[in-house]
Amino acid sequence: MWRRVAPSAAASSALPPAPRTGPAAAEPAEQDSVVEAVLYRDGVRVSSPVSLADTYRELRDRPDGMAWIGLARPTEAEILSLAAEFDLHPLAVEDAMEAHQRPKLERYGETLFVVLRAARYLDAPEEVDFGELHVFVGPDFVITVRHGAAPDLSAVRRRMEDTPDLLRLGPEAVLYAILDAVVDGYAPVVEGVQNDIDEIETEVFRGDPEVSRRIYELSREMVEFQRATRPLVGMLHGLMAGFSKYGTDDELQRNLRDVADHVTHTSERVDGFRQALADILTVNATLVTQQQNAEMRALAEAGFEQNEEIKKISSWAAILFAPTLVGTVYGMNFTHMPEVHWVFGYPFAIGLMGVVCLTLYLVFKRRDWL
Repeated sequence: MWRRVAPSAAASSALPPAPRTGPAAAEPAEQDSVVEAVLYRDGVRVSSPVSLADTYRELRDRPDGMAWIGLARPTEAEILSLAAEFDLHPLAVEDAMEAHQRPKLERYGETLFVVLRAARYLDAPEEVDFGELHVFVGPDFVITVRHGAAPDLSAVRRRMEDTPDLLRLGPEAVLYAILDAVVDGYAPVVEGVQNDIDEIETEVFRGDPEVSRRIYELSREMVEFQRATRPLVGMLHGLMAGFSKYGTDDELQRNLRDVADHVTHTSERVDGFRQALADILTVNATLVTQQQNAEMRALAEAGFEQNEEIKKISSWAAILFAPTLVGTVYGMNFTHMPEVHWVFGYPFAIGLMGVVCLTLYLVFKRRDWL
């Protein structure tokens, strides 16, 4: 089992100095980020200090107790205060000050540092919202640093307080409960994404023009989801590998194996979602290409029909232009113009018009213009 050790001078010197008054670190100026700090003894809540300084003091007065401190987007002063009190490793403290860390599990002496990526499905915008959670697990303390709305650790705390036999197992049990809550939170996300993919398939075959954008956005969310779940599989197997070395309780071992099974299943589903979205995107591209080809073919046919109509109009215009030309020539009424006073002038002009029109008609007909 873990045991509480005093903060080491070497670790403390690696951190920027935090103001201290007396044996405990000074209370930070702002406490808005402290969601809840609770002391437990033998699986039962015994105190709810209102500040970090009070938490430190009461924990020192109860050597057999356990502190569970929850923070949401804490200030740098609060992190440094916790680091000085609980001898947190400088590298872990640096990671906790900044979000956007990859899921991982690191052991620094007797303290575990765990980074988790929680997820929740938002029904209204139909998208996945990701949060980040940093957990410090020591001999007699658990510190959670939450960046984002997920997960709901208050529900985890209520669950643990309702099962004192589990909470009595100490910080390891709290870590299990947090892991279980994060993994259980993936289930609604998986269900929501599955519904989205079913809707996308319908939209693809319905020819919705906005479906390509939705496929792309969901694919990006699945990349983030995969980054959250895939490392968690290895992390849990790493914890299970240390069961014997660290004397983990048998019940916790069974619970952690169950969580590992759920994570593996979720990771496989996410991989399947990515492949399904890739296939849907390919099908959508094929359907879009077919639709474009059909539109181009329709445009070509329309252009061909227009050309045929233009040919007919042009042919009849040429045919009608011939008698107009002849009539125009003979309508100039010059005195010394051939055939003007000829007896057969009129029949000749009419005949000439007919011959020219007939000739043009036969020429255009042979060329399939008419």
